[in-house]
Amino acid sequence: MPQIKRKVMGLLAGSACFVVAASAPAFAETTLEKIKRTGEVTVGTEAAYPPFEFVRDGKIVGYGPDILAEVVKEFGVKKLNQLDLPWQGILPGVLAGKFDFVATTVGINPERAKRYAYTMPIADGVSYAMKRKGDKLSKPEDLNGKVVGTQLASSTEPVARALDAKLKAAGGSGFKELKLFTAFPESYVALANGEVDAVIQPLPSLAALVKDKPDVFELLAPTPQDGGFTYLSWVTRPDDKDLRDAISAVIRKMRDDGRLSALQKKWFGFEMKIPDDGYLPPGAM
Repeated sequence: MPQIKRKVMGLLAGSACFVVAASAPAFAETTLEKIKRTGEVTVGTEAAYPPFEFVRDGKIVGYGPDILAEVVKEFGVKKLNQLDLPWQGILPGVLAGKFDFVATTVGINPERAKRYAYTMPIADGVSYAMKRKGDKLSKPEDLNGKVVGTQLASSTEPVARALDAKLKAAGGSGFKELKLFTAFPESYVALANGEVDAVIQPLPSLAALVKDKPDVFELLAPTPQDGGFTYLSWVTRPDDKDLRDAISAVIRKMRDDGRLSALQKKWFGFEMKIPDDGYLPPGAM
């Protein structure tokens, strides 16, 4: 009898282990597996960066949202939650697990490449300076003694700081001041009303703005960008490389079948080359 009890207890224990084991994969699934299982995805976006991502008639629109629509369609997602957050909360937010991935434009640089998993680029974001229409500035050296603006914690903040240092190293005075704004549209207003003399930002957005307001703004010159990493991407958490690769596969497919070029013409008025490799710094994940 005791032997029978032990066998029964053993079977019960085995069954309990089976139940635990059967439920274990639900806790071990990746973010990509969760998205495909639930048919729902939540992304973080700063909708204040036209024409990449911005709000029109109460809806987030732009180049990025058009790409995102294709990604969620390829993933079979039924419900998209797109959070509109301040830029300064975007990258910390994805690491904290507040949303599944960043679907807003993130400039590639060596520091970020060590902390985030970049997708394939969605645009070429070489840095440029923009001035008021008619101002007598024609080259980066003309920014000596001028007030320059860019976005706080953006990919162009280190570019602006590096240019300031180069101007001083070359014997100039450097910027009179570097003003950092919460969002790029604030810097456009400051440029238009004379608060700053130039704004540094990736070229695609500036080109679209100059095309939209040719009587107010004018491109000045490309700004030196050490390292040559000029592309703009989305990012995932470091442990979500399968999600990163799945998003990249959709972007690559869109590039190859012409959908990406069509969206670039729609939102920027020109096409950009998107490479398969060479866009990440050494040591990137």
